[in-house]
Amino acid sequence: MALITVCGLSVDFGEFLLFDNMNFEIQKGDKVGLIGVNGCGKTTLFRILTGEVSPSGGTVAIDPSVTVGYMEQYVCRSLERSAYEEVLSVFSDLLDMEAELEGLNAVIGTVSSELNEMVERQSFLHDEFTRRGGLTCRSRARSALLGLGFDDDRMNLPISALSGGQRARLQLAKLLLSDADMLLLDEPTNHLDTASVEWLEEYLTESGKSYMVISHDRYFLDKTTNRIFEIENKKMTRYSGNYSAYLPKKQEHDLSVRRAYDNTVKEIERLEGIVEQQRRWNREKNIRTAESKLKAIGRLEKGLEKPDSAPQSIHFDLSAKTQSGEDVLELDKVTLGFGGEPVFRDVSFEVHRGERIFILGPNGCGKTSLLKAILGKYRVQSGKIRYGAGVKTGYYDQIQSGLDSEKTVFEELSDTFPAMTNTEIRSILARFLFKGDDVFKCLSALSGGERARVLLSELMLQGANLLFLDEPTNHLDINSCAALQQALDEYDGTLLIVSHDRYLINALADKILYLTPTGIQTFGGSYEEFLKKADPFKKTEVQKPKKAEKQTEYKNKKEQDAQRRRDRVRLGKVETEIAEKEDLIRSINENLNSPDTASDYEMLMKLTEELTAAERELEMLYSEWERLSESVG
Repeated sequence: MALITVCGLSVDFGEFLLFDNMNFEIQKGDKVGLIGVNGCGKTTLFRILTGEVSPSGGTVAIDPSVTVGYMEQYVCRSLERSAYEEVLSVFSDLLDMEAELEGLNAVIGTVSSELNEMVERQSFLHDEFTRRGGLTCRSRARSALLGLGFDDDRMNLPISALSGGQRARLQLAKLLLSDADMLLLDEPTNHLDTASVEWLEEYLTESGKSYMVISHDRYFLDKTTNRIFEIENKKMTRYSGNYSAYLPKKQEHDLSVRRAYDNTVKEIERLEGIVEQQRRWNREKNIRTAESKLKAIGRLEKGLEKPDSAPQSIHFDLSAKTQSGEDVLELDKVTLGFGGEPVFRDVSFEVHRGERIFILGPNGCGKTSLLKAILGKYRVQSGKIRYGAGVKTGYYDQIQSGLDSEKTVFEELSDTFPAMTNTEIRSILARFLFKGDDVFKCLSALSGGERARVLLSELMLQGANLLFLDEPTNHLDINSCAALQQALDEYDGTLLIVSHDRYLINALADKILYLTPTGIQTFGGSYEEFLKKADPFKKTEVQKPKKAEKQTEYKNKKEQDAQRRRDRVRLGKVETEIAEKEDLIRSINENLNSPDTASDYEMLMKLTEELTAAERELEMLYSEWERLSESVG
């Protein structure tokens, strides 16, 4: 049975055509992955299916018995509710039914009039409440929140106290628990850690619901889809199977289209040769033959369509300019903290030339902090970090803090690599899809994906032989993720990567480090092999604690709650101090660039010292902000 039927769908915005003549059906049980480069119209298609946007042409038919659910329809509007109450509101009709049942149960034994009607109503409500899952609605709400990373404390927080990412998870939970039988999921794995993504994968595959999902998480698409719809060059092509099955099928499809085109062109050229030959002979029979061949050529040309060129994608290499020694890096019992309980302690491991190492662990365990400690951006409390001979490092920062938002794309590269000519800079930027006037865009106006491409261009030019990458596939579309994976696969140096991208980990890792508060666990092999050996996300049965343990647990919980409240207050103050410090640094820089200052040596030295001190204090504030952010969740 077709839940949704789309025929001849097209969308244009004036002279700009987004997509054209789109046709597809979604049957009951379909689990569709919708992919394509950023801006190809994936989210617009979702809005058309929900009726929010009207197409320029074509039709959308949705079975009247089907309820379509979209995350944007489940925005959290009551900010005073707790997270748990907000998710439970999805079952408001069941809760109303439960309240009516409780009222009937209370009065039935005390009245004599209309008793039969009350009993019949009670029986009907009980059966309907049970049939629709009323007995389990509270446990389902709690289970969904636990699966998406909410502990009991966070469940009871008001929505106003939650971060944007946590609110997005609430929207996702409400959508999953709704009565919608056709789900539209737009990047549902954003804001989720690995454990929550795995819970979502299991939920979707076992829910029995049909859905269409937009995602750049290739591993997630492998686990959750049985069809792939690709929007490319304003058209949609449909493939059976998951993402890994789609890749060779797409190559075969593109090759078949190219071969068909080439063969048709050759046939037209052959027929044109026959026509020319018959015309030279110029007999009546030859003229009839030529006319017949011209008609055949016309039919072939009418159906001839030149294959579309592949969408533009970044292409680059990360070759190291020099080779390091065999021993690249060693950590010996490193402990890191920011004044309170250490983020982690006694971290020890070695890195050798050519290794591809991924650091995994739950959100907030300190993976980014570990990279920054190794790079010397954070001072460790104890332990030693030693680099080997000839090591040159490069760093990709997931929060993109190294970019100067006031500069243009061109200025960012030319200032960082002053020895390069304008032509060389433009050539490099073109490989990262910055062409023409795009190179003069201000960094503050770029999307997260565009800023990521700028960072990757700088990383390529550094020629480092040891790369530290912090969530490098964040912000990248699926084609750019594939291009980055290829570049890393061909890289001749050493890799130390923090990433949630399981597809990337599975393809590249030869060693996985799992970070815990008490150290590092080391696993050899891919992500799949890591799961078999470690299974760190498996939920094990918790034994009932003894009374003394309960008391200790209660005391610890109270202390943690108090500390979290103090951290939340301090976080607000730190954010204010960061803004003030940034204003101060901006003011000092303006004074330094003043012509009057340039001629005053004493003033120049004084401002330079003030700038150095302010930047050091700002770095410490950023460190404290990161620790507090992880603490308050």
